[in-house]
Amino acid sequence: MVAVVDADKCTGCETCVDVCPSEAINMEDGIAVVDADACVDCESCVDECPAEAIHME
Repeated sequence: MVAVVDADKCTGCETCVDVCPSEAINMEDGIAVVDADACVDCESCVDECPAEAIHME
């Protein structure tokens, strides 16, 4: 599984970037983008996202 960002829900707060232990999330044009190869499936970003814009697939 990998974290997936719903761009329509993402507010660009960067909380996910701060909590990601593998630095798999970057911001592009104000939206979080997950590097699937770097994601370690820890779900930290899912738990911390205040906009509920991230889920696991």
